[in-house]
This record gives sequence, structure tokens and C-alpha cells, in this order.
Amino acid sequence: MSITMQSVREAAARIRGIALATPLIESAELDRIAGTKVLLKAENLQKAGAFKFRGAANKILTLGAEQRNAGVIAYSSGNHALAVAVAARQFSIHAVVLMPRDAPNIKIQGAKANGAEVVLYDREKDDREQICTALIKERGLTLVPPYDDYDVMAGAGTGALEAFEQIGDYGWIDTAMVCCSGGGLTSGWATTVRSLIPESRIYAVEPEGFDDTARSLEQGVRVSNAKKSGTICDALIVQTPGAMTFDVMRRCGVEGVSVSDDDIRGAMRFAFEHLKLVLEPGGAAALAALLTRKFRHRPSGVLAILSGGNVDRNTFMECIGR
Repeated sequence: MSITMQSVREAAARIRGIALATPLIESAELDRIAGTKVLLKAENLQKAGAFKFRGAANKILTLGAEQRNAGVIAYSSGNHALAVAVAARQFSIHAVVLMPRDAPNIKIQGAKANGAEVVLYDREKDDREQICTALIKERGLTLVPPYDDYDVMAGAGTGALEAFEQIGDYGWIDTAMVCCSGGGLTSGWATTVRSLIPESRIYAVEPEGFDDTARSLEQGVRVSNAKKSGTICDALIVQTPGAMTFDVMRRCGVEGVSVSDDDIRGAMRFAFEHLKLVLEPGGAAALAALLTRKFRHRPSGVLAILSGGNVDRNTFMECIGR
């Protein structure tokens, strides 16, 4: 089994009317700075405030009645946990979510407000997968993985498919820029973009110092980051890309680039001032790469994602105030 264009189309049909159809944003100022025509898929306006809702909803909808009755569990730095909480509530399923203690409070409280049972762990000391495995064994819960799952990847890929359907004649686009953490979003988008535009260039954008995907793709094997924290992009912190997502990204010819925290702050400020949108740090990574022209070729047109907008007020004010 793997993710295919057919599985993305099936996911799109499955979550139609459940996930929101988010808009494409254009900006003449962004085009000028990036040096190319750009379309931004505003998944920060998706349910639960991030693209993650698509994958979570698609995965949950593939579960049988017995699994739904027993409940689901997820681990995440925030957005996936929040998405699972929102999707589970929509389908009247009990959800347990594991979240790091340093996750933004807006994400922790959002998960609780949507009826999820929140279990907090220490990002530096605890093994979240070990905690998750113990809870699954104890309660019979079904895991909804944050990225290393073909149904989750396919759900994420529906955002790119939806974008191309909105564009119609998209032959002028030759590049995609995607915010990257464990690789679920990048895998879903890469599968879709590579299928519809075979000669495209696809960039996975990560924070500097947390570019495990870029280094893994360059070396041909999965490598890890030395640190577990130290960037404002809480949503993009993982140790290493997923085994399944790495295979998909490698087969799709994804390239990795990185942006600094200051680049991210600049992108958040640009989105607020020019697009009238609120982005969280991780959700602004692809925009930051566009504003700093991190692509390695001269693109004809770019489709990029604004992947999330779940940011607390103090962090947002600190980021755009610099």
C-alpha cells in the first residue's frame, strides 16, 4: 500500500462537505518580491485552524464502527491533536490527545474545548510514542498518526487537489512550496503535484537547525535533528521524517530548503499587513521561503500553502512586532 493520486481523490470525496474549501490568495506585492506569480492556499482558515483537519477526518472516516466506539488517540505538538479533537467531536467519537507541555496554550485549550482528553508530556524527557502505546494497550484506542500514515497523507493532499480544481488552467504553475514537519503534508502535496504537473519542482520548507527532511533527502537515508526544541516553529519540530513519508518524498523528487526564525517572523508580518491573515510560525514557513527566494530555479508560477494559524496572542505580537 502507498499513497496514490487515486487515494487522494478518494479522500477528497470522503471529506467533501466535512472539511472546508479554503480560498486561494493572491498578492501583487508577494509576486514582486518573489519574482514570480504566486497562489497561496489558505489552510490557516481550515477547520481547527490548520491543514491537519483534512488528514484527521479522512483517517477517522476509514475506521470501522468498533474502532470508533472504542475511541481514538493522537500525539502532536498541537495542530494534529487539535484537528483530531475537532474531527472526533464532529463524528461523536472520544479522543485522547498527547501534547507537549510547551505547546501553545491556544492549541491545548482548543483540544480541551472540543471535548478531547488531553495528556501532557515533556518534549525533552518523555517518549510520546511509548506513552501512546501504553494507552492504546490499556484502553483499546485506535491511533490517528500525525503524518506517517497513507490515509493521513492522502487527506493532506486534498488541499493541493482542491487548489488545482480552483485554478482550472494551471499549466503555468511549475513549483510547489510546502511547510514540512514529519512529511505528511509534503507527501500528500508532492503526490498530487507530481501527478498533475510531472515536471514540477517541489520544495519542503523547514526551520533552520531542524532540516532533517532536507538532509535525509540529500543523503538518501533518514537522519535526525540534534535538538528537540529551539525554534519558534513549534508545529514543525520532529526528530526525523517518517519512514513512509520519507519514501514518498524521495520518490516524488522533493527538495529541502530551510528558513530562519527571523524569516518566519517577516512572513507572519507580511501576511498580517498585506494579506490580512494571521499565521502561526510553522504555518508561515512556505511564505517565508517565497519572500526570501529560497527556490533553486527560476519558477514560472508557484502554488504554496499557508498551513496553519493557531498562534497565541503574545507570540503573534512578539513575532510581528520585530
